[in-house]
Amino acid sequence: MKASTIAERETSGRAAREHAKRSSHRAIGPMHRHPIDLLRQSSEGRVERLVPLRYGRMMASPFAFFRGSAILQAHDLSLTPHTTLTLPICGDAHLLNFGGFATPERQLIFDMNDFDEVSTAPFEWDLKRLAVSFVLAGRHMRLSRGAAHDLVMAAVNQYRDRIAQYAHWGALELWCERITFDRMVDTAVNAENRRLIRRAMEKAAARTHESMLDRLAERDGDRYVMREMPPGLFHVHGSNTLFDAQDDWFKTGDWNRLIRETYQDYLRTLDEDRRELLGQFALHDLAFKVAGVGEVGTRCLVLLAADPHGKPLFLQIKEARRSVVSQHFNAGTRKSETKHEGERIVLGQRMLQAASDIFLGWSTGPSGRPFYIRQWRDMKLVPSIELFDVEQLNGYARLCGWALARAHAKAGGKAIEIAAYIGRSDQFAEALAEYASAYADQVERDYDVFMKACRSGDLEARTDEDMAADFRF
Repeated sequence: MKASTIAERETSGRAAREHAKRSSHRAIGPMHRHPIDLLRQSSEGRVERLVPLRYGRMMASPFAFFRGSAILQAHDLSLTPHTTLTLPICGDAHLLNFGGFATPERQLIFDMNDFDEVSTAPFEWDLKRLAVSFVLAGRHMRLSRGAAHDLVMAAVNQYRDRIAQYAHWGALELWCERITFDRMVDTAVNAENRRLIRRAMEKAAARTHESMLDRLAERDGDRYVMREMPPGLFHVHGSNTLFDAQDDWFKTGDWNRLIRETYQDYLRTLDEDRRELLGQFALHDLAFKVAGVGEVGTRCLVLLAADPHGKPLFLQIKEARRSVVSQHFNAGTRKSETKHEGERIVLGQRMLQAASDIFLGWSTGPSGRPFYIRQWRDMKLVPSIELFDVEQLNGYARLCGWALARAHAKAGGKAIEIAAYIGRSDQFAEALAEYASAYADQVERDYDVFMKACRSGDLEARTDEDMAADFRF
């Protein structure tokens, strides 16, 4: 019988310690897998000529390798003790998957911004990925082990304190909770941090579709055409394409044929008012965009449209592959689960985010590939953590912990149980700090194996500069 009273739910949360003691979270689990096998598995189905670029970007550092290999940690977490407190989680909650973006009301908020791996799983899996990312980032910035430990403690204890706060909130209060940049200014620890937040707000406000137009596109008669910038941006059917002639996308012949049915299918997933709004835009151009680290080689497009005044709209069309979390955690079958991977991402994002893009939808593309679609880069802000000092990085860790607690409290409705499980002490945070340090060591070992495979030719890896040289005349 499902617990209903607050007291019963608190008891249920504490009882979860019997399944997984808080101290048990320090274990990283057995490491019998080979990282190269899992990486090859995660590269299946990608654009073949872009897989070396994926590996090339992962070569940059252990942290870059970690970002591009979410499948490894998902696999490893499945072999460790975990709680029974499952809910929709981000699945890839590393520190660079948080940032600023605009709500539909054009208010700037801080939140998670990547949901490709969203799935139902134990809440602590998100915390563990976040914790490891801070340790690896700290090492990349040459911080001491003690400083890296403090970053994890800051993030996890902020999560603990916020989830305890949210445990007393009503359902509607949680649904409406937002971490605005104004609130971030109010909670900043010093004047310098407040200044940085205000500068970030100004930078994000200037990052609009119109500000991107001149840099990314040029006028060709009565329409805009995106500039060729291979390997990062190119036309599928252009002279700089990285698609093989036998690829089903290349065989469509032109971009209009490639996108026509996909776009109409997408419109059907939107509310009528959104469809009416998009009806005022004419489609001008479509280009392939290579972005990120882990997503390199997946099919990602940028669609450029413009209204009658020539005001642009950039939409991103991203391939929706199966979540690495769902591959390694069986959440059981539920009526609410969807079979369309794009719909999974959209619904998960709507559950976890405080406010979602008005154009967020999904579609099925050529050859039955699932996609999701959203605005591209509109008022989006990614933190430049390499420019942070230790105090600023600690503040950012607390901010990520806060955002993750808000998302979990909203999406899972289990703030009461999670707060009771974690308790008020540092025991849970200390266990995750030990886990993060030990798992960061494992990431570095996997990175060494990966680098040897790249250098020996077992894996082909190419940098952006190397691939770009192929297009210089």
